[in-house]
Amino acid sequence: MSVERKTVRVTIFNQTYSLAATDEEGEVESLAHSIDELMNGIAQRAGNVDGNRVAVLACLHMADRLRSMERELAELKGRVEEKSRQFSVLLDDAIR
Repeated sequence: MSVERKTVRVTIFNQTYSLAATDEEGEVESLAHSIDELMNGIAQRAGNVDGNRVAVLACLHMADRLRSMERELAELKGRVEEKSRQFSVLLDDAIR
């Protein structure tokens, strides 16, 4: 089963890229737009910095967001597991 690839053109930080995407074009464009906004925001706040530095700072920002979300997900999974154990005990008690 082959995956259909589409070419999507996006602009990020004044650079145009042609990307081979398997997702919907609109999703790729939306992601690119988010990265473009992030990089432009960093450049405005940081002042006179080169594009590579802005890209690294954007990557660090995204890595920080990812790590925070991973922690939140782990906490949620822990709470779900605990609730599942509690419900299992309650169900066992109700059945007996």
